[in-house]
Amino acid sequence: MKHGLLTLGLAVAALWVPSGSVLAHHGGAAFDQSQRLSFTGTLTKLEFTNPHVLVYFDVTKDGETEQWSGWLTAPNKLARAGWTKRTLEPGDQITISGTPHKGGSHILQIRQLAGPDGKDLPLSENR
Repeated sequence: MKHGLLTLGLAVAALWVPSGSVLAHHGGAAFDQSQRLSFTGTLTKLEFTNPHVLVYFDVTKDGETEQWSGWLTAPNKLARAGWTKRTLEPGDQITISGTPHKGGSHILQIRQLAGPDGKDLPLSENR
């Protein structure tokens, strides 16, 4: 009996330890959650791939073009919210709002995204 409980305990621990590291990357630790930036720009590329959908866009500031990217949730979650690979197309004018990367890179954790019609797109299946 004692040996069986020990084996069960070790099996549970073995399954539990990796789950912490798997879930850890989904935090927003790389992004400054106290700030929020908003841009209107031109979509250059949409990568509808795992583990996160990536949005690439150009923003013009003071006559200069800046290249930005942002990440969304997994494509299967966006698909359940109604997205397809063609929800956004290169050349579309989009408005994006999100939290900036702490390192100063032109990367956002996207919190809100409006398509070319100006309407917010759902960013999860719960919306």
